Amino acid sequence: MARPAANPQQLADDIIAGNRRALAKGITLVESTHPDHRRDALALLAAVMPHTGRASRIGISGVPGVGKSTFIESFGTFLIDAGHRVAVLAVDPTSALSGGSILGDKTRMQTLAFNPAAFIRPSPAGKTLGGVTRRTRESLLLCEAAGFDVVLVETVGVGQSETAVADMTDLFMLLLLPSGGDELQGIKRGIMELADLVLVNKADGSQLGTAQQTLADYRSALHFMQSRSAQWRPQALACSALHNQQIDAVWEAIQAFYAAMADADALAKRRAEQARSWMWSEMGETLLNDLRHDPRVKQALPALEAEVVAGRVPATAAALELIELFRR
Repeated sequence: MARPAANPQQLADDIIAGNRRALAKGITLVESTHPDHRRDALALLAAVMPHTGRASRIGISGVPGVGKSTFIESFGTFLIDAGHRVAVLAVDPTSALSGGSILGDKTRMQTLAFNPAAFIRPSPAGKTLGGVTRRTRESLLLCEAAGFDVVLVETVGVGQSETAVADMTDLFMLLLLPSGGDELQGIKRGIMELADLVLVNKADGSQLGTAQQTLADYRSALHFMQSRSAQWRPQALACSALHNQQIDAVWEAIQAFYAAMADADALAKRRAEQARSWMWSEMGETLLNDLRHDPRVKQALPALEAEVVAGRVPATAAALELIELFRR
C-alpha cells in the first residue's frame, strides 16, 4: 500500500516558505504514479502556481564525458557567490534492474550539494524519452515556488530524442568537447538547431589549441543554422569548468539572452507555447496509460501480441483493434 501523502496545502505552504525537506517531499509526490498521489500532486501544483514563473530556466545537455556535472558544480557555485539560489534537476540514466539512477549526480557535485543556497535532485529517466523524466516540468515549478531563481535541468546526454529539455526551459545549453571536425559531423543537426548557447568545455592545458579551433568550427556552423528565435542568435563560447575559467562569460551570455528575449516579449511567448505543448503531451501520456489499463484491452492484448509476433496480423491492424476496444 502506498504511503499517504501530506496535506497538499500544508506541503505547498512549507515549500513556498523555502523548506527544503518539503520541496523534496513535493517532488517525490509529483513523481509518484499512485492514483491517490496524483490527485494530491495536482492539488499541490495548483496551490504553488501563483508563486512560479520567476526563475531562469536553463537546460543543459551534452555528449557523455563532456563534464556536465563539473560544469554545473562550477557554474552553480559562481551563481551562488553572485547571490542567486540554484536548483539542479539532474536526470540520470535508469538501471534496468532496480529502476533507480545509475550515476548519482549528488556524488559528482559534492561542493554544490552541501551549499545551503543549492538544491540538487537526481531522478531516474525511466522509460521517458528526451533525456528528462515525465514529471521534470512539475519539479521545476516546485523549485521556483521554493524561491530558487535559477533552475538547471541536466539531461542524460545527447541522443536522438535528447531535445525535450528545450521544450521546458528558456535557454538550451549544449556542452561539447574539444575535438576535430569528425565530432561536428557526428552531432545531430536537430539538437544544434535547438541550442541557444554552445559551450566547448575542457578548454585548458594541452587541449586549449584544439578547443579554440573547435570553437571556430562551431561558430561557423551556427552561422548557417536557423535560429529558433528571431530575437537571439545562438552563440558559441569556450570554457574550462574544471579550472573555473570563462564561467563569468557564460553567465554574461545568458543574461544577454534574457535581455534580448524580454525586449519583444519573446520569452513569455516561448513559455506559453511550452505550456501548450505540455498539455498535449500530458493528454497523450494519460490516454496511453488508460488504454494499457483498460480491462478489455488487457484481456485481448496477449492474443493479439502473439499474432503480431508470429507475423499473422499486421501491427497496425492489431493496434486499431485495441483502440476500438478502448473506445467502446
